[in-house]
Amino acid sequence: MIPLSVPHLAGNEWQYVKECLDTGWVSSVGSYVTKFEQMVAEFAGVKYGVACVNGTAALHISLRLCGVGSRDYVILPNITFIASANAVTYTNAEPIFIDVDAATWQMDLDVLEAFLKNDTFLDSNRLYLKANGQAIKAIMPVHVLGNMCDMPRLMQLAEQYHLMVVEDSTEALGSYWKGKHAGSFGKLGNFSFNGNKIISTGGGGVIVTDDEYLAKQAKHLTTQAKVSADEYIHDEIGYNYRLVNVLAAIGVAQMEQLPAFIEKKKYMFDFYATHLQGVGDIRFQK
Repeated sequence: MIPLSVPHLAGNEWQYVKECLDTGWVSSVGSYVTKFEQMVAEFAGVKYGVACVNGTAALHISLRLCGVGSRDYVILPNITFIASANAVTYTNAEPIFIDVDAATWQMDLDVLEAFLKNDTFLDSNRLYLKANGQAIKAIMPVHVLGNMCDMPRLMQLAEQYHLMVVEDSTEALGSYWKGKHAGSFGKLGNFSFNGNKIISTGGGGVIVTDDEYLAKQAKHLTTQAKVSADEYIHDEIGYNYRLVNVLAAIGVAQMEQLPAFIEKKKYMFDFYATHLQGVGDIRFQK
């Protein structure tokens, strides 16, 4: 078996984790959490980052922040990991799957546009499915294997049909569309740092956004919606979704190595493309 990706822990991981253990700062309030959030947000070209226990939790919170709820729909591509669809169902909404382009493996925007034109209707700036009149609240492009569809075109369609855009960029750290990083197009973007991603914290995720209010709300919801740091007062249903300092410390060390990891990925792609070109019926993702 050739794995998709394996963790490469060759930097300051041991040093930073040891610091957490030596000082006792192992929970979600340590300094490495904030530093990791800032590093990911800065790399993605956005203002704010909020660390979560994993990418699925990040997607769940992002959908909640976009107002997705019971009996709503969220549009997804039909090639994605189950986490994307699961996050939709956590909000009691349902996914609508759009077919993907055979060359890029990303959402086929011609199919999406035809669906929006023929199978939906707008009423008071809200989009509804003709078949049953239920609201379609958001669209979640999934940047499968680090690739992206034509994001400017998708954003134009989303604006035209009043859809919130939540980017599943969990596999796309280091991916750009004409100089703009994955996760920075929509209202909210989401990254994952599972063991099979380009950098890994073992398990972890980060929500990114340019919206200060949404960033504050994301942090609030991921820390059990606790109003006060000292008192057990909660103003809504929250979640125990914050990343812990030990894992964030690994993430900081991994982010320090990310540019080299990206160059290595490009080298590996070129190697496969060179040696497998014209072999059998092998085709490469465009």
